[in-house]
This record gives sequence, structure tokens and C-alpha cells, in this order.
Amino acid sequence: MSRAFTFPGQGSQAVGMGQALAQAFQTARELFQEVDEALKQPLSRVMWQGPDADLTLTENAQPALMAVSLAVMRVLEVDGGFQWGKHTSHVAGHSLGEYSALAAAGAFSVADAARLLKARGLAMQRAVPVGIGGMAALLGAELLQAEEVSQEASHGREICCVANDNAPGQVVISGHKAALERAAEIAKTKGIKRTIMLPVSAPFHSPMMAPAAHEMEDAFDRVSIRPPRVPVISNVSVKPESDPAVIRRLLVEQITARVRWRETVESFRALGITSIAEIGAGKVLMTMAKRIDKDLPGVSIESPQDIEAFLKSI
Repeated sequence: MSRAFTFPGQGSQAVGMGQALAQAFQTARELFQEVDEALKQPLSRVMWQGPDADLTLTENAQPALMAVSLAVMRVLEVDGGFQWGKHTSHVAGHSLGEYSALAAAGAFSVADAARLLKARGLAMQRAVPVGIGGMAALLGAELLQAEEVSQEASHGREICCVANDNAPGQVVISGHKAALERAAEIAKTKGIKRTIMLPVSAPFHSPMMAPAAHEMEDAFDRVSIRPPRVPVISNVSVKPESDPAVIRRLLVEQITARVRWRETVESFRALGITSIAEIGAGKVLMTMAKRIDKDLPGVSIESPQDIEAFLKSI
């Protein structure tokens, strides 16, 4: 049996995440301390005590989610005898989760992953002034419908584009707020059930994020990327990637590009993947996977109990 490990993106964060791991495993405590030291801030305290507003900040949420995922992986490897290649053949992550996937697979160090995601979060926040852009979920929309809505809503310099192709009936658009408001009205005429404006501070995964992509090019110049232990399925290419130069380029492109998550999960079967595990906070990716391929078995691994159950199964 071939298994893919998947790693969640922004939106899965919650105050208290990772605390049970730290209480149960010394290896997890050491991982969280490693992230705190790399960032020169008590991020673990924010994760466990809040306030929620601080944890939700992009610059904190991104490295925090990575930290929980890598704490789970550290426990699996050090305490559970998990082996790369034997117990998983591929990794993939939703947006920032791709950094978690790569760090888990050894492409870059925990400290570098934390610093990259801190830089990514800050760059994304700085790219567009608050109030100019945003994101909206088109519930019940298929990809072609969302693309049509986005094209019709874009006027002149006001951008609207598909940002996340998450699952059937769950597509997220991104762009200027005025364009998103037009998109909501256009969506009604196409029979799309509902448009929900998302509580985010910027138009992620759109061309408006170009300044952040330029900043990340500079950030990657200070980081060494190694071939991952197993291939990562890129959000941008939807192909298994192992070449460090290609990985670097695709991570920069990912800032402005669409997250092709539906296609990623659909690609698993052709790669011989017969089950998945979501590593880290929440169960968002498992919920999406069931909508994409209801016959693909999987588990979410976040708590000490989840880890124990998973290790018994392999």
C-alpha cells in the first residue's frame, strides 16, 4: 500500500493546537522550542494561550501550523519508528502546507522552514494595503463556473481570479474587493448557491501578491534546499517534484498561482497512492479529500491518541 502525507494550510489554526503533543512527548516540546528559537519569539505560547487574534495573524499562523505538523512528524519518526519510503511515498501540502511537507521530508531544516514562513506571512501582509483586496468562497461552484465569474468580474485594473480549487463545489476567488463584490452578484445569475467573503486580510494566490513573490525570491537565496526524502506534489505543477531548483521556483510561483488541490488529490490514484494521512492541525484536508475521492481512505493525525492509532496500523 502506498500512502501520501498531506499538510494543512492557513485556516486550520486554533488556540491550543499542539499543546497535548508537547505535554505527551519530549520530542514535540523540543520541536516547538526549536521554532521559537529560530523566530526569536515565544510562538508556542501564542499557539497555546492565544489570543486568537494574534494566532490568526498570517505571520504567526503560517509558522505555527508548520510547527504542529512537524511536531507530529518528529514524534512519528523518533518515538514511533516511522520510515520514509516504507510508510509514505509522497507528500503534499495546501499552500503553506507545502513548506511543512518539504520540511518534514528533509528538503530544508525546521529553523529555515520557520523563518521562510514568517517571511512569507509578512510579505503577503505587506503586498497589498488592508482593505484593498480579499477572498471569497463560491459554494456549490465548479471550477469552470468560477473561472467564468472571475473573468466577468474583472474590470480594467481590478483583478478577480480563482485562488483555490479545493474540491468539487468549493472554489475560492481572490482579488480587489470591488471585483469580488461584482463576482458575488454575477454568481447569483449562474446558479451558484452562495458567495461568502472570507475573513482574510489580503488577496492571496492572485497576481496582486507579486510583491510578496519578489520578497520570497530574496528569502530563498538565504536557504539551502535539499532533495526531499520522497517527492512533493507541487500546488503549482501538480507533479511529483524532487529537484531543489524546481522546488524553489515553484514555491515562489505559488505565491501568485492557484492552489490546485482538487487536481492534487485526483492525481494520487495515478501515482499508485491508495491512502492518505493529514498531518497536523484540524481535519480540513480530509474533509476535502472525501469530496474529491470518496473511496480514498485516510486519517487525520494531530493528537497523541491519533499518533498511537496510526502507528498501530502501519
